[in-house]
Amino acid sequence: MSRLADLRFRAATTFQRHVGNPVLRRLPLQTVLETTGRVSGRPRQTPVGGRRVGDSFWLVSEFGEKSQYVRNIKADPRVRVRLRGRWHNGTAQLLPDDDPVARLRGLPRLNSAGVRAFGTHLLTIRVDLTD
Repeated sequence: MSRLADLRFRAATTFQRHVGNPVLRRLPLQTVLETTGRVSGRPRQTPVGGRRVGDSFWLVSEFGEKSQYVRNIKADPRVRVRLRGRWHNGTAQLLPDDDPVARLRGLPRLNSAGVRAFGTHLLTIRVDLTD
């Protein structure tokens, strides 16, 4: 990882961990992805941007496999997604062969702009919703 990419990663994750995520996950209509911590086994909630299309929820991780929630998905793909205040169970799929830049064009603009601006290793994720 280049020095600039490492700096962007550290700045973004520090802000998200200590400021953004604690505030956003408390907002009732914020979309939240819940994974199971790969070490702790405890639920881990991360505010995300994305869009539901039929029985799937699509999102793009800005830091790919360096993201903690992506690492949790690799350990256990069973997740929950809170959409419009309602929780849905699902199974997450990492899609490294998908074009994340093209995928972002179909997702909410504000979040997509942030992911493009700060992201260093974009990775598409699809959650197949089961309820």
